[in-house]
Amino acid sequence: MSALVFTALYLVGDPVSMLASPEATDAERELIRQSLGLDLPLWRQYLIFLNKALVHLDFGNSFLTGEPAMRLILDRMPATLELATAAMALAVLIGVPLGIYAGLKPESLGARSVMTSSVLGFSLPNFWVGLMLIMVFAVFLHWLPAGGRGPVETFGPIQLSIFSWEGWRSLILPVTTIATAKCALIIRVTRAATRECLPLDYIKFARARGLSEARVLGVHLLKNILIPIVTIAGLEYGQVFAFAVVTESVFSWPGIGKLLIDSIITLDRPVVVAYLMLTVVFLSLLNLVVDIIYTILDPRVQAKAGA
Repeated sequence: MSALVFTALYLVGDPVSMLASPEATDAERELIRQSLGLDLPLWRQYLIFLNKALVHLDFGNSFLTGEPAMRLILDRMPATLELATAAMALAVLIGVPLGIYAGLKPESLGARSVMTSSVLGFSLPNFWVGLMLIMVFAVFLHWLPAGGRGPVETFGPIQLSIFSWEGWRSLILPVTTIATAKCALIIRVTRAATRECLPLDYIKFARARGLSEARVLGVHLLKNILIPIVTIAGLEYGQVFAFAVVTESVFSWPGIGKLLIDSIITLDRPVVVAYLMLTVVFLSLLNLVVDIIYTILDPRVQAKAGA
């Protein structure tokens, strides 16, 4: 990934043209190039980067600000994690019950309405949904802010905005924008899993024992459909974390997605490379967490692994 980014940004353009003023002389441009190490051959720049990254976990300094690239990203990460976590929590809390309902009564008007809404939610582009929400709730009704992040409280190295009403007001629109598409996907997955599980013997046996419908659905059904739901939720959570670029740009949310866009525009290579390396590590850890949850939900997975 790092080699790909190095090569791609090298081919796209020269960062010096972004950093130097239009009136700068060739000598001044060359001085900037030397100070950033851009006068070296690309392969040598890459080897220097690998040495620093692997030995010292140093991904270099931002061309634009001069600050360590990883520090810039870690400063923005809590905002993105807050947005992604709230959006996926909302999507799961709404999507799973609606998906089960659509699976239990597939021919009812309510179930058809849910599935039609899920198609719309899945099809509408995020930027359009975000702009419409801003138009209605911020411009016309003046209920919610059009962008930005609310006041934050510091907990060690982490800054969160969810502990104030203003913070939640700023979260509502971007969270709803992301959750619209994710909820639609979870509804469809949950409905399919529900329809697959309902005819199975353990559901029939539970009902034959006279168990209440709430227990049949809440224990026997839900526990067995959680694995595909956890899979989709985990993958989509990682996608929101890594690629919430559009939503963060629309709502001026100060997360790592917006930082990535700004860095790509200015060809700030250290920030882009550090972002992608962090994203790869995060997605790998997320997959590990999902696998661990599998063993908790279904002991048969652990038994097969032991065998």
